[in-house]
Amino acid sequence: MNTDEVFTEHRGLLFSIAYEITGSVADSEDVLQESYIRWARADTAEVADPRAYAAQIVTRQALNSLRSAQRRREEYVGPWLPEPLLTSPDAAQEVELAESVSTAMLLVLETLKPVERVVFVMREVFGFDYDRIAETVDRSESAVRQIAHRAREHVRSRQRRFEPLGDETARVVEAFLVAATTGDLDGLLTLLDPDVVYLADGGGKVTAARVPVTGAARVARLFLGLVRHPLPDMTLEIASVNAMPGILVYSAGVLDLVLQLEIDEGRVTGVYVVRNPDKLTHLGARTGNGEPS
Repeated sequence: MNTDEVFTEHRGLLFSIAYEITGSVADSEDVLQESYIRWARADTAEVADPRAYAAQIVTRQALNSLRSAQRRREEYVGPWLPEPLLTSPDAAQEVELAESVSTAMLLVLETLKPVERVVFVMREVFGFDYDRIAETVDRSESAVRQIAHRAREHVRSRQRRFEPLGDETARVVEAFLVAATTGDLDGLLTLLDPDVVYLADGGGKVTAARVPVTGAARVARLFLGLVRHPLPDMTLEIASVNAMPGILVYSAGVLDLVLQLEIDEGRVTGVYVVRNPDKLTHLGARTGNGEPS
C-alpha cells in the first residue's frame, strides 16, 4: 500500500486522533500534512501494520502540536473552547466515539498533561495496545499502564453524563430556540438547568463573556439580550456539532458564532459558544442552499 492509499483509507481515523489530542481543526490538518511528509520519507516497505504506523506518526506530531499550543493557551483571553467540528447525526450511533469528540469531553481532556492525554486517547478511545502506545510516547509499557490508569481516573471524576442526539434532544433544542428568539423568559428558565454553565470563546477578538456565567437566571438574561440586540440579518441553522446539538448563527450570510447545547434529562446543563473568528474559518460561509460552504 503506497503513501496516498494509507492516508486516504485511514484519514478519518488519523484526523480524529489529531483532533482529540489538539482540540483544533487547523492544527489537526497541519499535523496530518506533516505526518504525510514524514511517512513519505520513511522506509515503510517492511511495515507490518500501515494503519498503526501512520497513527503513531500522527500521534507524535499531535503531541508536539499540543505542547506548543498549551503555551499559547496560557495567554488566551477568556475561556478557551475547542474549534467546533460539524459531525453527522449518524455519528451519535457510535456513542463512545461521539462522546470523545464532544466539547464537554474535550474540555476534560484539556485538564490532562499532554502525555496523559495522548495515552488516554490512544487507549480508551481507539484501543491501541500498551506496547504501541509506549513506543509512541517513548515510555516503558509499565509506565504507560500507570499513566493510563491515572488519566482514566482523572477523566471519570470530571466526566459529565453524555446524552447522544435523538428525539428528546431535538425537542429540547427546538423549544430552546423558540424561547431564546422570542424572549420567553419563563420558557428559558424551564429548559435551563438551575446550575447551567455558559462558556463563550471570543479569543479577545470579538465581544464575548470573558468569564463563565452560571445559573439559569443569569444565562437566560444573556439570551434575552440577544433578542433586544439581534445581529444584522440574523439567520439560524440547527446542526450536529461535536456530536452535540448545535446552532449555527449567521449575520448577513457570514457565520458569526457556533452554539452547542449540553443536555441531560431534558434540560440544558451547558452552553458553549465559539465566536473567535479564527476558529470558524474552516466552516466557511453560508451558501445559497443553506449549507456551510
